[in-house]
Amino acid sequence: MKEARPALRYAKAILNLAVQSGKDAEVNDNMKLIAETIAESDDLNAMLKSPIIKAADKRKVLAALFGDKVNNIVKGLFNLLAENKRMIMLEPIAKQYAVIYDHHKSMQVAKVTTAVPLTKELEVKILAKIEELTGNKTSIESIVNPEILGGFILRVGDVQYDASISNQFNELRREFDNSHYIPKI
Repeated sequence: MKEARPALRYAKAILNLAVQSGKDAEVNDNMKLIAETIAESDDLNAMLKSPIIKAADKRKVLAALFGDKVNNIVKGLFNLLAENKRMIMLEPIAKQYAVIYDHHKSMQVAKVTTAVPLTKELEVKILAKIEELTGNKTSIESIVNPEILGGFILRVGDVQYDASISNQFNELRREFDNSHYIPKI
């Protein structure tokens, strides 16, 4: 986590530049694309972390990979990271940018954990309800975890509502464990 503070500084600088140029939403989309691409590709991740590969070569790979998909602000970030030999920080910067962008736009992320994938209709209903309750713009991060058996777990900021069947079973188990029922023989 030693790269967290510098990544945040880079992300703040990029956000300020993007806001000034009116391209903050476009840069946010670019940063999400970069973070997803690096997370999905072990080879790309290894290449960025490799001390053997030159920073200029890493920049060329990123330019070839993202080329027309990213705007000039992000291309400038590639160049800056190559100059400072900090290409390893690209993924943390992209993730930090998404976080501070959401904060800048007063958006929050609601994490919804279900046993099966959510349908689009259900996502729309959940978004509407969360926005009604909190008054803030919200985006949904859907997590599928079959271990909860059914129901859902909703986490918005620091608040969590657990309406999963596994949680209800656990509460029932605790209730039985805490009762002092002595069977008559």
